[in-house]
Amino acid sequence: MLKKDAEDYKIESREKFHKQAEKYDSGNNGKHARSLYESVLNKLDELSFSNLLDVGCGTGNLLKLISSKYDVKIAGVDLTPKMLNIARIKLGDKADLKVADSEELPFDDNKFDIVICTDSFHHYPHPEKVLAEIRRVLQQDGILLIADPSTPAPIRQIVNLYFKLSRSGDVRIYPESDIRKLLKEAGFVSIKYEQAGTNAFIATAQIKK
Repeated sequence: MLKKDAEDYKIESREKFHKQAEKYDSGNNGKHARSLYESVLNKLDELSFSNLLDVGCGTGNLLKLISSKYDVKIAGVDLTPKMLNIARIKLGDKADLKVADSEELPFDDNKFDIVICTDSFHHYPHPEKVLAEIRRVLQQDGILLIADPSTPAPIRQIVNLYFKLSRSGDVRIYPESDIRKLLKEAGFVSIKYEQAGTNAFIATAQIKK
């Protein structure tokens, strides 16, 4: 099998989520993402924000929960048009939704005071580019919140090997050390990492410009 490049992973992700879109909110494919919503909302309760971007927002489930709980402006991007079509039906004019690659966010500099990324970070072939873009659109002292799968080292190695051979669009599950390193190298500070249940983590970090 030929080695996959970044575009291969993006094509695979787009195709997979196009097929899953209609049943993503209730089927097994979206189960892991849904399991993270409560933890993300609990973490948001600890933060102060008025303008939020969801990178990899999918069908807009989490944005809908956020819009009903907080009086804030919300926006979302996703690579798969069909997922965003469903999000638009749910959210109407409550959210600024755009089809976009997370490596090229279609927003001005310093626009948001918080960016969240839920069950999406492991799909990014160039996480350093994504973090640079998130840094760009965050305001001074802005917060990034990542919620993503985690698993012990032996299992993680097997899963990551499977990702290379599959057409799932998944790239890599990261250990805590790699998440901290990526965030630090991208210019984030005050990095915090904690488990969210048995198979996921939540990391938060702040940007200083």
